[in-house]
Amino acid sequence: MAAKNVANTFLDLPPAPREEPLAQVTRLLDKDGRQFAQFYEANRTNVRLGAVAPVMRQAIVAIEDARFYEHGGLDVRGTFRALLTNTQAGGIRQGGSSLTQQLVKNILVEAARTDAERDKARAPNLARKITELRLALALEEKYRKDEILERYLNIAYFGAGAHGVEAAARRFFSTSAAELTLTEAATLAGAVRMPYSTDPSLGREHRERLKARRDLVLDRMAGLELITRRQASAAKNAPLGLRLRPEPGGCAQSAYPFFCLYVQRELLSNPVFGNTASERRKRMARGGLVIRTSLDPIAQHAAEQAIRRHVSPEDTEVAAEAMVEPRTGRIRAMAASKRFGRNSGNRKNGPKTTFNLPADTAHGGGQGFQAGSTFKVYTLATALKQGWRFGDGFKTPGALVPGQGYRNCAGRPVNDPNTRILNASGEGEGGPHSIETGTWKSVNIFFMMLERKVGLCNVVKTARSLGVVRADGKPLQEVPTFTLGVNEMDPVTVAASFATFAARGRYCRPLAIVEIIGRDGRRTHVPPSCEQVIERPVADAVNHVLKGVFTEGTMRGQGIGRPAAGKTGTNNGYTSAWFAGYTPALAAAVSVGDIRGSYRFPLTGVRIGDRYYGSVQGASLPGPIWVESMRPALRGIEPRGFPGPDMSRFGGGHTPGLEEALAEEEQREGRRGDRQARRPRHLFEWLLGRRPRRVEITLPRPDRNDGGHRDRPGRRN
Repeated sequence: MAAKNVANTFLDLPPAPREEPLAQVTRLLDKDGRQFAQFYEANRTNVRLGAVAPVMRQAIVAIEDARFYEHGGLDVRGTFRALLTNTQAGGIRQGGSSLTQQLVKNILVEAARTDAERDKARAPNLARKITELRLALALEEKYRKDEILERYLNIAYFGAGAHGVEAAARRFFSTSAAELTLTEAATLAGAVRMPYSTDPSLGREHRERLKARRDLVLDRMAGLELITRRQASAAKNAPLGLRLRPEPGGCAQSAYPFFCLYVQRELLSNPVFGNTASERRKRMARGGLVIRTSLDPIAQHAAEQAIRRHVSPEDTEVAAEAMVEPRTGRIRAMAASKRFGRNSGNRKNGPKTTFNLPADTAHGGGQGFQAGSTFKVYTLATALKQGWRFGDGFKTPGALVPGQGYRNCAGRPVNDPNTRILNASGEGEGGPHSIETGTWKSVNIFFMMLERKVGLCNVVKTARSLGVVRADGKPLQEVPTFTLGVNEMDPVTVAASFATFAARGRYCRPLAIVEIIGRDGRRTHVPPSCEQVIERPVADAVNHVLKGVFTEGTMRGQGIGRPAAGKTGTNNGYTSAWFAGYTPALAAAVSVGDIRGSYRFPLTGVRIGDRYYGSVQGASLPGPIWVESMRPALRGIEPRGFPGPDMSRFGGGHTPGLEEALAEEEQREGRRGDRQARRPRHLFEWLLGRRPRRVEITLPRPDRNDGGHRDRPGRRN
């Protein structure tokens, strides 16, 4: 009866063990196909048996299961030998498992999801051994021998964090499984039985044990006449020849950690990559994906170098920059002044940060910084949509109280009669301004009045259509000072928004992932997600005005040697500073603020890098970073200009008193002579569209008239 029961145990076999897809490395590539990061639960890259050197196949069979190609999954001779040895010793002293049995154990361990399940799969008892034998026999019925060997070589752990023969070859010898030599193959085959005690990355004693195991494999191969005794002797006299290659995983060890973190968060949060968060996390960690990204290493290096020249990682003030390609939304660079990671002792302040400074909170960023006067472009675009012309404007007072005329998109009044808006520095000077001069000088009161004329809600709608969302994900603050940039933003969002103007009104959602290649080789292309949100002529008109920021306004004298447009932004009390600008080929946004809190630590009387700043404005720090990064980022790209505006639609405006004010301004600067006296008239005619050609004129460069507003203490609006 006992014999019959035993026979039934091995004749009535269960199904072969269910095999979960093996965890493999997910690799991130830049736009040129170079790897810059990888994620993995297990460092493994599956390979076909044909991609494994024959000597490696011989070595693993020789040491682990010499009769592998002869038995049917149960090596009776080896099992009885181990049984006798272990019985005499009173414990487990020798393994009698066939290679197929070892594969079964690895499959069960790999499929385990809890520590208890893993312990059960490894338990040194008879019940586990019998189950393992039965499953091994079932596996032999399901697969051919070479298929079993291939699966074993891919699932086995070799030590030093290397799962599978391909990862082991790279980790131990910086080569591939196909290129392994006799000594290298014998070394890896020897490591499988004791991967932890022979881990060469752990020190000299471990390497000595690994060498002893290697020599044992060589002797075994010679005994089986797979190699000659002379070959074995020569190989044993050779050093291990290790060329350990680190296999870093995760963003902290990536060459471009901020971009890496953005991609990682996109994979974990986007339903396209899985229905649930756990499914997406599992796919990223175990999926064996190859992810082609939009990262341009040239632009990335340019942004990093420009920031490094101006801001030190040790500074509490931080600079961040994002570069986005118009017409596709592809993010080309993400850089910050601090290194990514944790500071020693987990200090809050230091040269490192765990915040993805160029991004929003959904992609690992912080709360962002108020965007300041960069938001004036949305009011400008709204006015041009509504029919305002170049040269149109009005007279502004020296101060403004937004006590009436402002309604949010719910139709509710959001007036603030207790706030008094001044032009920066409290100069209290008013005067006539057109949409051009108001933009070039970044006049706060002009834009507060313009926002009221075109409608606060209309400005908010324009901003939203250009992808404007708060960095913290909360609803936009629809308040009178919306146009002065009261909302906290991140550089990726701002750069993508400004790229819309470069793309002649076509907004594209920021895109970091271009293509995903599955473990089966199937390619999934990720197309840009774009929409025409502003008429082309309106975008052309905005570009026409914003080009003047470099020639007549706050960035005068800081060009990049090719047509460009942009807008500076400095916040109330100098809490933060921005510059956002673009060419037809590339848009970028730079933010600067104190990482400890922008309201508690304004950018006044500060030393950043090796320079002292009485106050940081958009043109004094973010602007130079933008200029110094865009020049090399665009090197090799042919310069292109912006299409000219439709003067029949946008020319011919009028601002009462502007001509006289410009003339007086010229006189105050002490310019004399017929030529100088004619310049205000030339400018005025150009604004009216009567002289479409550009006329050089030098306006006074605003020192601190670019940015947010001044209000009563304790108010943020």
